[in-house]
Amino acid sequence: MCHGIKTITLDSMKNLDKDVREKAIEIANALLNEGYKDRKAIPIAIDRAKMAIKKD
Repeated sequence: MCHGIKTITLDSMKNLDKDVREKAIEIANALLNEGYKDRKAIPIAIDRAKMAIKKD
């Protein structure tokens, strides 16, 4: 049963700005729903979140 990234405390996200962290969690959960493994979804989500927030 997948509870999503938000229910897990992630050391890799704890130092991110709040906006980036929230976007990364959103993206990571979407990637997990698509079948990505945690190890792959988290770094992809962080990179995409940083790009998305930077554009705003």
